[in-house]
Amino acid sequence: MHTIYHFFGERENFLLDPVAFKIGDTPIYWYGIIIATGFLIALIYGFRRSADYKINNDAMIDVILVGTLGAVVCARAYYVLTSLEHYATFSEMLDIRKGGLAIYGGIIGALIFGGLACVWRKVNVLDMFDLAAPAFLIGQAVGRWGNFMNQEAFGANTDAPWGMLSDTTMKYLADQSETLRNQGAYVIDTQPVHPCFLYESLWCIVGFILIHFLSKHRHFKGEGILQYVVWYGLGRFFIEQVRTDSLMVGSFKISQLVAAACFVLGLVALILINLKVKANQKQAVIS
Repeated sequence: MHTIYHFFGERENFLLDPVAFKIGDTPIYWYGIIIATGFLIALIYGFRRSADYKINNDAMIDVILVGTLGAVVCARAYYVLTSLEHYATFSEMLDIRKGGLAIYGGIIGALIFGGLACVWRKVNVLDMFDLAAPAFLIGQAVGRWGNFMNQEAFGANTDAPWGMLSDTTMKYLADQSETLRNQGAYVIDTQPVHPCFLYESLWCIVGFILIHFLSKHRHFKGEGILQYVVWYGLGRFFIEQVRTDSLMVGSFKISQLVAAACFVLGLVALILINLKVKANQKQAVIS
């Protein structure tokens, strides 16, 4: 049980149980339910838009199944490999019921295994990726609320009216105070913190709306997935700046480095390909 004392400017007590219900002695966590809900919404969106990309629904089901399996495996592997010190046994490494999925690992896994499935099922890879781009964002927007239920993905102290405070945030900041100071972050464990999960959820909602409407005017295949990489990379870079529970390599935040690389490389690719497309269109008019 987590007791939340402060959220959105209201200093009120309420209990937040990460366990939704139990089946026998097995707890079913809100985290998994919310992640599944985000996945379902993304799936519905994908099927509603598949005809726009001329993608066969039966083939897309196979691509989604393979891509999803790859995403979960890679998301967990990414998280575990960057935080091995937190796991004592192999069974703990496999247990994702309480969280521990790295979004970048999931995206990489979905693209690699989903791409291979596209080749197998003869689905145009870039069309599928462009369809997946806004679906990723709406799924992530919902899924981030699983972090809220686990009281994770939060940042440093803030005076903003939407700051939050809980038993979990206080314990984490107290336990990690020395480590955070070494990273240059000075925190007070009894003060509200940035709800980074909320920032990312809102950023993904805006990105979903933007890329959804831009997708109706694609200039080239692959434009949607590049827009996703740029948008998500930009937002994640700044959100990661204030996080205090980031996966680290030395003194560097892994996700911030990946976000910066995604933004820069994605933006360069978008600009260069758009310039090439415009040049080809101009040449066609002249010819």
